[in-house]
Amino acid sequence: MQSQHHVPGFTVHLSDTGDSQETTAAATSARGFRERRRNRHGRGLRGEIILPNLPGYRTRAEKFDDLVLDSAERLQDMWGKRLDGVAFAVDEIPPNLEQLVAEGTAAPLGSYTPAAHGAGPVITIYRRVVEHTTGGREDLQDLVHDVVVEYTAEMLGVPPETLDPVYRRRYQ
Repeated sequence: MQSQHHVPGFTVHLSDTGDSQETTAAATSARGFRERRRNRHGRGLRGEIILPNLPGYRTRAEKFDDLVLDSAERLQDMWGKRLDGVAFAVDEIPPNLEQLVAEGTAAPLGSYTPAAHGAGPVITIYRRVVEHTTGGREDLQDLVHDVVVEYTAEMLGVPPETLDPVYRRRYQ
């Protein structure tokens, strides 16, 4: 299950399925419940609860996606065409987590899926496992970058230290 988040510029439109013209006319002349900024008595919320420039506006999952994207962009800037067509994905947990726990095996922090059937290679980072492994925000950023570097190095068949000079194996 890949994480899906709000993409800027993407809007979901709900269509009216009513058959009568009266329903359509009423819907276009009056604002819908979700479009109102206040309730019918003039009280209630007037705007957003958290403004977009405040830290609480974005979810942890969206912030994690940004960390993966930053690391992937860093590698793309360094290695260029060798990483064209590589997809970086974020999943919540590994697909076989229950089986791994039952066996007493440590959960992987990510995975690499080679290119197959016309689709490019995919490097997947498991958000919950990585977050559980780290202690704080600074550690999280470093670990995400290390995991991205390790699986990209596996894909290219090179040691992670040669892929990015900032890489250090920070966990184990």
